[in-house]
This record gives sequence, C-alpha cells and structure tokens, in this order.
Amino acid sequence: MFAEMRTGSNFLEANLNAISGIACHGEAFNPYFIGKKDQTEMFGVTLAEREADPALLLRRMRERTPGLSGFRYFHDHDPRIFDLVMDDPRCAKIILTRNPLESYVSLKIAQATGQWKLTNPKNLKQAKARFDAVEFTTHLDQVQQAQIRLLNALQTRGQTAFWIDYDDIPDLAVLNGLAAFLGVEGRLESVDTSLTVQNPEPLADKVTNPAAMELSLARLDRFNLARTPNFEPRRAAAVPGYIASQTAPLLFMPIKGAPLKPVLNWFASLGGTETDFTHKTLRLWRRAHPGSRSFTVLRHPLNRAHRAFCALEKGPLQGDQRRQLARLYGITLPAPGQPFTDPAERRTAFLAFLRFLKRNLAGQTSFKTDPAWATQSAVLQGFATLQSPDLILREDRLAEGMAYLAAELGLPAPPPLPPQDPEDALLDTIRDGELEEAARDAYTRDYQGLGFYPLR
Repeated sequence: MFAEMRTGSNFLEANLNAISGIACHGEAFNPYFIGKKDQTEMFGVTLAEREADPALLLRRMRERTPGLSGFRYFHDHDPRIFDLVMDDPRCAKIILTRNPLESYVSLKIAQATGQWKLTNPKNLKQAKARFDAVEFTTHLDQVQQAQIRLLNALQTRGQTAFWIDYDDIPDLAVLNGLAAFLGVEGRLESVDTSLTVQNPEPLADKVTNPAAMELSLARLDRFNLARTPNFEPRRAAAVPGYIASQTAPLLFMPIKGAPLKPVLNWFASLGGTETDFTHKTLRLWRRAHPGSRSFTVLRHPLNRAHRAFCALEKGPLQGDQRRQLARLYGITLPAPGQPFTDPAERRTAFLAFLRFLKRNLAGQTSFKTDPAWATQSAVLQGFATLQSPDLILREDRLAEGMAYLAAELGLPAPPPLPPQDPEDALLDTIRDGELEEAARDAYTRDYQGLGFYPLR
C-alpha cells in the first residue's frame, strides 16, 4: 500500500486485515522500526538484518504469511524496496490518497497532541494547528513528487494500481472491490470500526489562523498555470563529442551551435586535444586525471538559432526538404552554395525559421529536432544523465570563465578570443525586436531556465 502519513493508512490496513486471506504488516520498511513503533524484529529478521538486506524481509513475509501479505510504504521508507516491488508484476499495488491540506493539518494536530491513532473516543486529545505556508508548500511538493514517481513507475512497467481516496475507505462496496482487485475470495460484511476519526471538523475550524491559510492557498498555482509544457525529445549525453586536453585535466562538453573555436584554441596552446570518447574511455580519462574539471559553454538562443539557420543556408538539406520548409513554413532558402545577398530576404527567412523552431521543439513538425537547434536546457539535462559539467560558462563572459579555470588549475592564461564569427556579424545586420521575440517564443525554456535576455 503506497500512502503517506495522515492519509488513513491505519484505517485502510485495519479493513484489509479484516478480509480473509489478507495480512498487512504495517510499516515494514520504516527506517526506524519494523511494522509498528518500537518494534525491531519481524519474521525473525532484525532491524540490522533488514538494513543489510531488505529483500530478506520481503521473502520471509511471503513465506510465512498464509494468503496474501503486504505492507504500507511511505515516500521516506527504504528506497531500495520501491523498485523491488514495482519490478514485480505479481505484486498488487494500492495507492491511497488524501487532500494534501487535510493530511497536513491532521499531521500538525497529531504532532501537537501526540495522538496518532484513536480507538476510544473518550481518549480524544484535541488541539488546533497553526498553518505555515512554507511548511505546507514543502509538504505538498513531497506528496506531488511521490505521486508523479509512482505514476511514472507504473506507466513504464505497463502496470496498474488500485487508487483509493481517504473518503472512500468507509465505503463497503469500494473495500470489497479492492478485495476483488487483490484476487482473494474473502469479503467484508461491514467496515471495521476499531479506529475512530480523530478530527472530523471543517478545515477552517482545525487551524488557529484560517484567514492566513486561505490567503496562502489563493497564491498557490493549483492548476500549474505557470508551467511551460515540454514535448521536446530527451537527449542523451553525447560522449563521442566530448573534447579533453592532452596535457591538462580539462574536459570540454560542447553544445552544438555554441562556441567551440575559442576552447579548441586554448587546448591547442596547452598541447593538443583528445577526442572520440566512449563511455569506457571517458571513465579511464577521468581516473587518469584526478581533480579534473569539466565545463560547457552556452550561447544566446538567438545567436545559436542563427548559426543553425546559416548551416541550413549552406546546403546540408536535400532538395525535397528545402521545398518542404519553403512550402509548409515559409523558409525560402537560396540554392546551395549561394548565400543570401539581400539582408531583408535573410531576415524574412530567419524569422520564418524561428517560428518553425517553436513548432519543432513542441513536437508539431515531421522534422527531427536537430542537436544544433535543440534547447540548451535539454542538452544540459542530457549531460546530467551521465554527469553534469562542473562549470557552465557563457559566451559573453567566456574570456573570464576560461581565465578562472586556468587560475584554478594553475595553467597558463588562455590566448585572446578570436574575432567575431561571420554568422554573428550577419545577424547584427538584421537583429531587431521581432526576431528577439520570436527567439523567446521558440526557446522559452532557455530564456526562463537559463536567464537569457534580449541582446538589442
């Protein structure tokens, strides 16, 4: 059973244990106890033994429990168990949810009273919670991240789960539906009443500052309106394109379309480069260069898009592709080998290309997203699948960035930067607000996530 604190997991467990053929063994993988508070052994497995091999307790639970055995799992329980149960399609998954605000307030009251379960109404301890906006936001984020992880794990494994809400636990038909889902013959004739609801009052009556709570909740983006949808293909780390210095402990992780020549000139001044890495040879290089530094360089999205546009202009596309770009997206390119001579024509075609990029990065075209115009955010995420760069430099501060690396590693100062690239000079002749706005529309992830701004 996947749940969280104060979601009704004790109540649901009590009803599951009342069904013939089912045994739920509490929080079996809580880091601090086994099953229930202060218990340190279960099925002959001690806390230390479970810590050394959590799969041992799983095996013992299955072997020594008649019928169907299970346990409750919260997001902060032993993370090794998550994949073990998710990878087993024979393991039935129950996902218990509750309104996060209700679970947060319930948790605060339980912490204040020390009462986590109630079996006799006469022993009820009452208190009010103080709503803390920052604390609740953290709680909400934990709940959402756990749910996203669960959903993704089920999807990627082609499995399903039985979703049940806190308010559905007292529904006898739902509980018997759960029994049917679990594949047992037993059914309930009535809902277990050994546990009593502790705080049935309205939410506003359970906190000391309801007005502040309402104001804080109004500021939450409940429908994720600020989210930028992302349909761009995920990228892997392009290890064969990595470049290392032959003599210095420096590894360059280039982004296609971003500055390359200044770094190559620097590495040449240090004694040459090493290229064509595989994952194995990269590991060997890192081991041979302890204390090495890896870095990459970002380019402004508009300049980088223009670099990709210039590459198309020079003729790598086939005739049919050129015609399709012109027919569908208005990107009229000159014949291969014959660059634009009229700046107005270049600007018109480049503006159409930027609008094409917006659709391409959103997965709305039949063209593959080329690494030369993929978002730099996606490329950085691809790096992180193997290892993130130690340092991210920017083209407009590249001289200072390379000087910093040289000083940190005790290397000679880098040579002066080469003159401005011809492509950037061409862009300067047509750069205007409309092009900047189109670049921002296409590369929203980079402008927002990497802090780029217009260069006009």
